[in-house]
Amino acid sequence: MAQQAGHQSTSTAGTLPHSRSYLRPTRLLSQSEREKLHPSVLAEAERRAASIQLRVADAITAFAGSMNFVYLHILLFAVWMLVFEQSPWPTLTLIVSLEAIFLSTFVMIGQNRQAAFQQVKADHDYNAQEHLLEENTDLTRAIHELTAQIHHRVLAEVTASATREAAAASSPGQGDPTKP
Repeated sequence: MAQQAGHQSTSTAGTLPHSRSYLRPTRLLSQSEREKLHPSVLAEAERRAASIQLRVADAITAFAGSMNFVYLHILLFAVWMLVFEQSPWPTLTLIVSLEAIFLSTFVMIGQNRQAAFQQVKADHDYNAQEHLLEENTDLTRAIHELTAQIHHRVLAEVTASATREAAAASSPGQGDPTKP
């Protein structure tokens, strides 16, 4: 199962919806379909790929959030408890506590970065939506203006036609070709 999950996430990372390794900045930037990605996603990926600290944090959180991390710890803890230390495992308790502190820090770093990314994306979406609303409003006004112009032209033609018919009706001999 672990081999299968690891194999799936590395071989077809960009196609699996349940695999999140495709969200790593280096993989996002190397995809051939970059134009399908949201501009703020690309900007964030470029920013994260440019920083060594963020790349290290991404690698640690990607590994710490995987089942391989769990399996490794099960193995290490079992070996430690059976081989290196007798119960109640005081050194192991210290190591696990320190690791928990660091992992919780990485989780908070990831959450802060995700919140910042979501804010940038929300700002971009808001600006794009406002721009589209403005364009739609301008188009609606242009359509209204064109409709009013067509209405005025049709009304002018109808009025002119009615005036010609009224003029032709008022002079009975001129408009009727059958009368001499």
